[in-house]
Amino acid sequence: MSDIPDWFWNAVETESESGSVEVDDADIQYRYWSGPGKPGLLFVHGHNAHSHWWDFIAPRYCEDYQTVALDLSGMGDSDHRDEYSADTFANEIVSVADANSMPDNTIIVAHSFGGMMALRALASNSGRFQGLVLLDSGVKAKEDEKPKEVERWSRPKVYPSRGIALSRFRLQPPQQCENKYLVQYIARHSVEYVDDGYVWKFDAELNARMNPAGDTAEDLKSLNCRAALIYGENSESFSARSAAHMKTLLPSLDVYELADAQHHLFLDQPLAFMDQLTAIISSW
Repeated sequence: MSDIPDWFWNAVETESESGSVEVDDADIQYRYWSGPGKPGLLFVHGHNAHSHWWDFIAPRYCEDYQTVALDLSGMGDSDHRDEYSADTFANEIVSVADANSMPDNTIIVAHSFGGMMALRALASNSGRFQGLVLLDSGVKAKEDEKPKEVERWSRPKVYPSRGIALSRFRLQPPQQCENKYLVQYIARHSVEYVDDGYVWKFDAELNARMNPAGDTAEDLKSLNCRAALIYGENSESFSARSAAHMKTLLPSLDVYELADAQHHLFLDQPLAFMDQLTAIISSW
């Protein structure tokens, strides 16, 4: 444990509080590190993730921003649904902002799947937020689009012990990460106990229950607020070509490549990521 840097311990030991808001008959959980009275910073996680992915990021900003992170439905500690949609997730994002009295100068920071849901939230709620920072997320160039694989769903895997469950944790999409202490921290917050063992804290049928996402390109083009994209130099999920494509859709988009980073860019280069994010939101 001695090789874990002090900045990480200082971040994860920063106290946070939790709350929930009901959205379309589901309780949506959120956590916050600071309250109203400052510009807002709302963090949205990726697919099958949760708010604890931001535990070592969000505290850096709590002195200058009202800092909040949520669990989208079907993930983390929020309720599961019979059906999911981009509009529902967008409503959850806005509802959490409203429940925390976050001001109109709130900036959303959203990773991967969460970025596309945040795009819908901003596109359908003009004027509610000041800006959006997409993280390895957005509209891919046609050349980068991959056909969706047929998903085979089975009964959720139940592990006999927490230790065995944690040993099976993998980042999705798959990638190696040198900062194993960050992956291990996330893993510890990704399992929960049920009657006969330990399971992952996400709805294994979310994709099967997800209605069509809508037109993400139109959502991007319709933005009338500040917007930026940070993508990983070595990401297999997002490319410089897709970043350039997004610039054609929204010429005002600020684009930044994070060196030596993959899709989970703030796990690969947490300090460089925070420096880049700080530079962006400070300039806004």
